[in-house]
Amino acid sequence: MAFTRESDLYPAIKTLLERQGYVVKGEIKGCDLMGVRGAEPPVIVELKLTFNLALLLQGVDRLALTDRVYLAVPEPRGRRGGSVSVYRGEVRKLCRRLGLGLMTVLPTRNGGRVNVLLDPEPYRPRKAGKRLGLMLGEHARRAGDPNRGGVTKTPLMTAYRQEALRCALFIQRQGKASPKELRATGQAPNATGILLKDYYGWFERVERGVYKLTSRAEADIARFAAAGQLSDL
Repeated sequence: MAFTRESDLYPAIKTLLERQGYVVKGEIKGCDLMGVRGAEPPVIVELKLTFNLALLLQGVDRLALTDRVYLAVPEPRGRRGGSVSVYRGEVRKLCRRLGLGLMTVLPTRNGGRVNVLLDPEPYRPRKAGKRLGLMLGEHARRAGDPNRGGVTKTPLMTAYRQEALRCALFIQRQGKASPKELRATGQAPNATGILLKDYYGWFERVERGVYKLTSRAEADIARFAAAGQLSDL
């Protein structure tokens, strides 16, 4: 059992709103459904068989008429429900940010069962302070602008990688070095952790507290140099 037309969603939503005291009528000046209850702002519901950009644009347009706008689609068969599923957190977040309500309709022998996922309300986002702090810290520590915005599938030159490269370049010049010597340069305050973790496989301990470069480090330094990514260091 599945809905084949947008109008198949209408009876179940109409019944739900009528039980709440609304007088419901369909196709009012281009709106799929409008419910009126006394002097309250009306409820408008836009119907689609799939959640898509056209439905979002309709909902945004209806916000010029009332703050009580819902988008309604059939309930997905699975929790994934296709590429743009109402169960995705990003979809609900987008609707919440736009101030749109969201509901699904499950087909039944009696017409359908409505599940209200979101009620429309003003969006007041909480600032992600910790995340913003990490971003600002990365921005401040990163030397120059080594990455082209928008690239994908390319290793990024992060502030951590830049500091690890400073360690590697110093060791390359000296032959070997200790974390203390690296920290003393003022360019690698996290040298101890970088050498111990050896995330990139660049450092080899030759004696207690002293490190040299691996062949992988030499190859990576040459690659970064050829790409012009060492100039800001």
